[in-house]
Amino acid sequence: MAAVALQCCSLWRSVRFRSLVSSTVPRLNIHTTASPMMAATVEQFEQAKSRLSTLKNDPGNEVKLKIYALFKQATQGPCNTPKPGMLDFVNKVKWDAWKSLGSISQDEARQQYCDLVGSLVAAEGGSSTQVAAQPAGSEATYETLLVTTEDNITTIKLNRPTKKNAITTEMYNDIVAALEQAAKDDSVLTVFTGAGDFYCSGNDLSNFTKIPEGGVELMAKQAGDLLRNYVNAYIDFPKPLVAVVNGPAVGIAVTALGLFDLVYATEKATFHTPFSQLGQSPEACSSYTFPKIMGVAKASEMLLFNKKLTATQACELGLVTEVFPESSFQMEVWSRLKAYAKLPPNSLALSKQLIRSTEKDRLHAVNDAEVERLVERWTSDECFNAIMSFFQAKSKL
Repeated sequence: MAAVALQCCSLWRSVRFRSLVSSTVPRLNIHTTASPMMAATVEQFEQAKSRLSTLKNDPGNEVKLKIYALFKQATQGPCNTPKPGMLDFVNKVKWDAWKSLGSISQDEARQQYCDLVGSLVAAEGGSSTQVAAQPAGSEATYETLLVTTEDNITTIKLNRPTKKNAITTEMYNDIVAALEQAAKDDSVLTVFTGAGDFYCSGNDLSNFTKIPEGGVELMAKQAGDLLRNYVNAYIDFPKPLVAVVNGPAVGIAVTALGLFDLVYATEKATFHTPFSQLGQSPEACSSYTFPKIMGVAKASEMLLFNKKLTATQACELGLVTEVFPESSFQMEVWSRLKAYAKLPPNSLALSKQLIRSTEKDRLHAVNDAEVERLVERWTSDECFNAIMSFFQAKSKL
């Protein structure tokens, strides 16, 4: 469930299944200049990931497998996952490529990755020189996030508009990484928003169809660990955190709002948590934050009985700070945020700590309890049947 060479995803999607496993894959000899005395830095590695997405030509399946394997080795170390089943052809080929790297160190894999990407760029007429990390104000290198820093504001934008910004397992890891970076940068505020007409439609339900060789139990455990880390990243975030809800929000995109410091919404936004409909239970500490924010009865309507709120209703209940007309939403919100970002940063951060510190331990405990319950739910027949019914109903639309 960890990120798997996210910058290679766009290349992988263009390869047909049978070409990936064909025995007639042509070999492409790539010259790399290993630098055993000086491993590539993390910044250079991140830059190489960015440069990979600029390639104009398909380098071929063998090279893409090599890139994938080096990425995994550089970020996770030697292959430590179970071998996929014989019928899982695509993942088996990828696993074999990673396994073939043996015990080479992460530093060496990072260097080889940078060298290989540099050779590919040079082959297309670019420069193979490794360059420094991108400066603040430029876009960070994530497959499905746009992360920028400008006017003392770091913005994390979910960028899957054609999928209503549904969150994949890879995106969970990327969002955690983006939050960790934002916590350390020079910005004063961090803002979450979505690309296109949706803020976020919650979990990409295809996450639940990717059953590993270890079965549903292993999938549930991995998903639980991922969710715990994801929610903890919000609980522990040290700076003011603002949600700019530009459209409908579903599931964890709604429940996590209880951990934000400000929530601004367009009038067209809606808020929906259909947990019982999918045989699941609340997450992101909403079993604690929602009753505290809006009262037990109203929280139960949302978390137990799937009630969808309008932006105005969510504001009246305290989940949303303020609602803006759609026509002036972006202008009004960003004008206000830019003014907030001029306030003394230490004062803001320390004041947030005072407000949040008394509940931080409680929130971590709630997060653990919710994850434990969800892992149990994910392995239940009731949850499985509910999700299958959802997919069946969706396919008939």
